[in-house]
Amino acid sequence: MVRLVIQNQGMTGRAHELNVDRTTIGRLEDNSFQIADPSVSSHHCEALLRGGEILIRDLNSTNGSFINDAKITEQVLKPGQTLRLGQVELKLDAPDAAPAPGAAPAHASVPTSAPGPAPARRPADATMVMSRGVSLGELEKGGRPPGFDSTTKAFSKKKNKVNTYFLIGGIVVGLLIVGLILYALILAGGHH
Repeated sequence: MVRLVIQNQGMTGRAHELNVDRTTIGRLEDNSFQIADPSVSSHHCEALLRGGEILIRDLNSTNGSFINDAKITEQVLKPGQTLRLGQVELKLDAPDAAPAPGAAPAHASVPTSAPGPAPARRPADATMVMSRGVSLGELEKGGRPPGFDSTTKAFSKKKNKVNTYFLIGGIVVGLLIVGLILYALILAGGHH
């Protein structure tokens, strides 16, 4: 019995048996194997049975599919290798097969039957995009990222003509009021 077993805390041991030619994996309920995690795309990838091998094919997911931390579009997953979908890590558990060279041994504590279905909850509307961070190559180059060089001009304030006209108009009205008050005082002073 070949199956994918989730390794993440909180979902540890949740598994899906790969017993049909095509198993779809994703966040929405219409997938064969639903993983309700915001970093997993609605239709993330598919697992295809090809003879004795499991072929993983990414379905243009937002955060990508990785086998042992190498991004893939389509690749055979061997027992003991880690399949990562967004932030969710899974292992291929195939008791009758030998683990892939360099793969970690499968956990002996994984339960043989999957727990009951998770409580029903509304799936997230969109995949949460994980920030990529800085690549090693960018760190080795040093300096600032493109677009942040010191030769760029400082930010300029957007000119707003309405505010300028309003200010000028306010000054003119203010001067008129002051002038009228002075005129009234002069007239009042002359009749004394």
